[in-house]
Amino acid sequence: MGELRNIAKEAGSIIITGHKRPDGDCIGACIATYHYLNSIYPDKNIKVYLENMPSRFAFLDPGMEIVSTELPSGKFDLFIAFDCSAPDMLGMAGSLFSSSKVTVCIDHHISNKGYAGRNIIDPGASSTCEVLYGLMDEESISKDAAEAIYTGIAFDTGIFSYSNTSKKTMEIAGNLMDKGISFWDDIDRCFYQRTYTQTQLLGRTLLTSMLLMDGKCIVATITKRMMEFYGASLEDVEGIIEQLRITKGVEVAILLYETEKQEYKVSLRSNKYIDVSKIAKYFGGGGHIKAAGFTMRGSAYDVINNITEHIEMQL
Repeated sequence: MGELRNIAKEAGSIIITGHKRPDGDCIGACIATYHYLNSIYPDKNIKVYLENMPSRFAFLDPGMEIVSTELPSGKFDLFIAFDCSAPDMLGMAGSLFSSSKVTVCIDHHISNKGYAGRNIIDPGASSTCEVLYGLMDEESISKDAAEAIYTGIAFDTGIFSYSNTSKKTMEIAGNLMDKGISFWDDIDRCFYQRTYTQTQLLGRTLLTSMLLMDGKCIVATITKRMMEFYGASLEDVEGIIEQLRITKGVEVAILLYETEKQEYKVSLRSNKYIDVSKIAKYFGGGGHIKAAGFTMRGSAYDVINNITEHIEMQL
């Protein structure tokens, strides 16, 4: 019997959620868990809360019938947090975490120290969705649940191209494909399709990028003025860091996104030997060895100088 089934067995009401600004892995895990538990326990009160739902993942929940972007009221018997390495990353859902009878955290971030009543954390897994798959009964995974898990795994592995992709990851993906999911359409919608606004913002960002450290580092900045000019939103920034990362000869890509005056959200990606999670952790953020982020105050020049110092130390 799958562990997830047992975790939810005694709970009459369940809240499923994840971190602020949820990504594909977080969204996929939450939606897959809803489908799985709802099919096993149709009489339970199961809610999914995410603070927002990027449009490119809307195909996982057509009509927004599962995910709520408004915080549910009341107390829950069981709180399940996905892909969230620290309680302060829960955002508004933190209040429900505090009031729930039983709390469970399912994650794969190495920085997660275990803040829930029960913690299932596997830093060796490619994604939280891979951890989740191991907690389910294979025969009880529906096509809808399989599609959500596959999307989450594909997101966190860069469509199975990152070094966190293992033989086990590929075998799980194959099992999910056997459920009859339209995996080719899902990957196209999530990773390749862009709106015209996204294409314009990408082009502008690439044009203003700079190579540093003898071409080993590439840096780009997206200002609020740029965002306003193109009528872009935070969702339109997704994927730009990956385009910087694949520049030939580059080991580290840095993308600065201006959130307020003298404040930047920083995304870091590396290719082979730089551990960007150490850099992000130093500045109060977190993530993985080859993908991490944090928020930093100061001018763009100061932010870049501070980061490159740490890159140079590892080089």
